[in-house]
Amino acid sequence: MQLVPIKKKLFGLSCLIAPLFFILQQTETSTAPLLAVMVEDCANALDDDGDGLVDLNDPDCTCSLIEPVSLIPNPSFEELNCCPSTRSQLNCAESWVQASEPTTDLIHNCGWEGWPDFPPPLPFPDGDGVMGFRDGRMGTGEPGDEGPRPNWKEYAGACLLEPLQAGQTYRIEFDLGFVDRQKSPPIWVTFFGTVDCTNLPFGIGDEELGCPTNGRNWIRLGERLVSGGPGSWVNTFIEVTPNVDIAAIAIGPPCARSSAPVSTFYFFDNLILDNLTNFTFRVRPTTHPCAEDLAFEVPELSGLTYQWYLDGIALVGETSFLLSRSFGEGEYQVVIDDGMSCQVSDAYRYRVPVIFSTPSVTICAGETYPFGELELNSSGSYQDTFRSVAGCDSIAQLELLVLDELSEEVSARIFPGESYSVGSRRLERPGEYPIRLSSKLGCDSLILLDLSYYQVYFPSAFSPNGDGINDRFGVQGGEDLLEVSRLEVFDRWGNLLSDEPEWDGYRAGEPLDPGIYVFIAYLIMSDGLERRMAGEVLLLK
Repeated sequence: MQLVPIKKKLFGLSCLIAPLFFILQQTETSTAPLLAVMVEDCANALDDDGDGLVDLNDPDCTCSLIEPVSLIPNPSFEELNCCPSTRSQLNCAESWVQASEPTTDLIHNCGWEGWPDFPPPLPFPDGDGVMGFRDGRMGTGEPGDEGPRPNWKEYAGACLLEPLQAGQTYRIEFDLGFVDRQKSPPIWVTFFGTVDCTNLPFGIGDEELGCPTNGRNWIRLGERLVSGGPGSWVNTFIEVTPNVDIAAIAIGPPCARSSAPVSTFYFFDNLILDNLTNFTFRVRPTTHPCAEDLAFEVPELSGLTYQWYLDGIALVGETSFLLSRSFGEGEYQVVIDDGMSCQVSDAYRYRVPVIFSTPSVTICAGETYPFGELELNSSGSYQDTFRSVAGCDSIAQLELLVLDELSEEVSARIFPGESYSVGSRRLERPGEYPIRLSSKLGCDSLILLDLSYYQVYFPSAFSPNGDGINDRFGVQGGEDLLEVSRLEVFDRWGNLLSDEPEWDGYRAGEPLDPGIYVFIAYLIMSDGLERRMAGEVLLLK
C-alpha cells in the first residue's frame, strides 16, 4: 500500500469546504479495505479529525500571533559586546551606534550604573540595560569648556533590520526615564531617519552640530513632547509615514537649542519600531458593550481575507473585517490570510458589564423611600436590579438609614491656623464640642466632636556627622501623616539643595557648611489633603 499524508491545516479562508479524506490506496495484491482519515478544517466549527478539539483549539490550527517585532535591533540594550565600565560606551550594546559626536551612555546592571548626579529610575522597564543622553550641557570650567553648551545634543542610532517603506505608517514605542523636574524637564523626543546606513554616525568631529538635520542626508521623521515625574518612566510613542525608504535611524533631543539652566539628562529603554498595523490590529467593540447593535471589528486592509472566532471556534460565514453582530460573551479573535500565510489577533475578552451602585440614603422616622416596586421605611440593606440607559443591568445595593434623634462621635484633626466646620459653626481650637444639628430632612442629630491638632514635628537642628544620631533632617509624625511628598531645602540665596523626603546635609555629594537653611515640606495627611509647611533648620557639625 502507498501511504498518503493525513495532516494538513485548512486555514485558507477561501477553503470553507467539507473536510477532506486521505486514503490508504489499495494495491493489486492487497485485500485491505479502503481507510478514510478526516483532517481538521480550521474554519468550519467542527471537530473534523475526532480529537475533541475544534478549530483554533486544535494544535493542528496554528497561526502566528499579530504583535509588534522591533525593526530596531537589540531594542532594550540587552545584547552586549562588552560590559560598560564608564560613560560613553554605547558601543558595548550590540548593533547600536554612537550617532553624534556628543556621546550617549550605556547603563547596565553588569557594570556602570550611571552618573551619581543623574541616577536612572529603578527598576528598568525591560531587562538590565538602558541608554542615557543629554540635551544641553553646562561647561566643566576647563579651558575651551567654560560656559553653557546649549547645542550639545546626544543621539543613539541603529541600522534597521529592514528598511521602513515609503508611504507606509510606522510606530516607535519607547520608555523615557526622568531624573527629577529640574534635571529632566519636559522634552520633545525627536526621531530621525536616513536612506543609507553609511550616514551613521553624523557630524564627525563637530560637537556643536546639534541634531542630524543640521548636517546632510537626514530627515526628521517625527517628535513627541514627553514629561514625567521624578524618578519615573513614561511609555509613549511616535507615529511616522516616511516619504522615502529609511535604512537607519537616530533618536534623541530636539533640534532647538537647550534653554535649561542646568545639564539635562534622560534615559531610553525598550524601543519597539514596527508597522502601525502590528500595534493596531486588535479586536475592538463598535459601540457601547451593552448596546443592542454591538459588534466587533478590526482594521480593514486590502488583499486580506478574514475569519472570526469565538472561544477558538469559527463563526461560519463571518469573513469580513466587521463582525455582523455580537455572538455573546467570550473571547473574540480574527484570523487574517494573505493567500500565503495566516496570522491571528490577540483575544478580546467580552463580558456583558454589570453596573454596581451602593447608594446610601437617610430619611427621618415616619417617612418612606421608594426603591423599585417597594416603599421602604426601615433601616437595612436592600438590593434590586434595574436596566441602565445603555442597556446594561444595574444592580443597586441600597443602605437605608431611618433617623430618630441620632448621636454620633466624630474625631477630627487640624493644624494651628486651620479651622474645622460643623454645620454653621467654625472651630479653630482643640477641644470636645457637643453640637446639635437639624438636617435638611428635618431630623435632629447630636454630634460629639473631639477636635485636636495633627502630631507633626520638624526638628530644629541636625548634625550629619556620621555618628548615627540625628544625621538626617526629615519630618516626624504619627499615623495621621500619610506621606511626605516632597521636602525642599534652600540656602540663604534661594538655591534648591534637595527635594528628597529627607536631607542628609549634602548637595551633589558635597557636604555643606553649618548654618541655617530654609525648608518647605509638602505633607499629605489622613484627610487626603496636601499641606505646605515652611520653616528653618540649623545644620550642625
